Amino acid sequence: MERLFICIFIILCFISASIGRTGFGPGEQEWGYVQVRPHANMFWWLYYTTANVKSYYDKPLIIWLQGGPGASSTAYGNFVELGPLDMELKPRNYTWIINYCVKNYNVLFIDNPVGTGFSNVEDESAFATTNGQIAIDLFECIRGFYTQLPQFKPVPTYIATESYGGKMGAEFALVWDRAQKAGNIESNLKGIALGDAWISPVDSVMAWAPYLLNMGMIDTRDFYEIDAAANYTRYKIETRQWQEAFVDYSYTQSIISEKTCNIDFYNILTKWKCDHLLPQELLFFNEESLYRNFFKEIQPLETLMNGPVKKALGLNVTHGSQAITVRSRLINDIMRSVTNILELLLNETDLKVFVYNGQLDLIVSTPGTLNWVENLDWTQQWKWLSREPLLSEEGFLEGFSKTSDKFCMYWVNRAGHMVPRDNPTAMEIILKNLTSNA
Repeated sequence: MERLFICIFIILCFISASIGRTGFGPGEQEWGYVQVRPHANMFWWLYYTTANVKSYYDKPLIIWLQGGPGASSTAYGNFVELGPLDMELKPRNYTWIINYCVKNYNVLFIDNPVGTGFSNVEDESAFATTNGQIAIDLFECIRGFYTQLPQFKPVPTYIATESYGGKMGAEFALVWDRAQKAGNIESNLKGIALGDAWISPVDSVMAWAPYLLNMGMIDTRDFYEIDAAANYTRYKIETRQWQEAFVDYSYTQSIISEKTCNIDFYNILTKWKCDHLLPQELLFFNEESLYRNFFKEIQPLETLMNGPVKKALGLNVTHGSQAITVRSRLINDIMRSVTNILELLLNETDLKVFVYNGQLDLIVSTPGTLNWVENLDWTQQWKWLSREPLLSEEGFLEGFSKTSDKFCMYWVNRAGHMVPRDNPTAMEIILKNLTSNA
């Protein structure tokens, strides 16, 4: 009888400790929707930490925002970059680092903007058209998340982003911080990391030609042709012709693709087949040419998300069905800069602000990022002095960092646009530094 009581007690202990659900893959999870506006529904998917802790809430919460706009955090960020399973549904256990992301943190993937991934709109008018609207939607999503899981309110929380996710995430962080200070939300937002972030489109575009020339990917004649197209893009941005700027931006990409035999914009050292663009493809450049290698990963991902993942989570929304519309509705916003938002984050908040960039990224190259970073107007800029080596525990050089007060920039070696995938060791260090002294 005593043995039976002990067994029952142990079972009850396990039941009380288990607070999440069994979703797709290992570990306890939770997921749900938040209606952020009428007809606009945002989907989130939480992975509780798998660390050996007394409480899940002893570990920080990382919110991951993918780019695009229209790329899915729950799909690409999860299965390609830092979730517990890779695309082949094998445990993500890098042999050269101790742990993957979910081991050290609670990780919240949000499909953003509405219409991305499993997020959806029920009326065409509900798609977001500005970065400001996206930021407000994200804030409403996190408010709804806290309503469903209030235990996370005091947990130190950090936003981690990639590509266009950085543009969206920066304004989201500013909106959130202001609400937090005003007492309009009970939360503990502490910082944001901007990875290969689309913060200043003009700086990114103007860096393409010199970057390719210096990396030996083009010759001087090619340089002048690409640079001329980039300058047309810059003029359209400076004169606030946003749609025309996007057209010229795309045309500049098409010239690069022609001159380099379709180089991978996300990692210039990716092995690719030389496939020349036809004249009509140059004239009517479709960005699918740019994302050709990217789509090779997206297509099997959609099969995964709309198959076993959708079934396991009990969802009735078709993943990715509205992604193209998401991007098209933001056509007047894509080429706008948000460096002013970064200045507000640095001057008016106490948030940690980290910027990190892969050295092999072309679409948002490190020289372009460095240009807008060095031109930011913030009070502590004079303290931003010498770089320091970024070393792994084994002493290998993973890049460099430069810090001033709460701001830090990371130069990441051996990585393209997707730093968590290309150099997980560096990403581990960045996240550890971001969440230190939480």
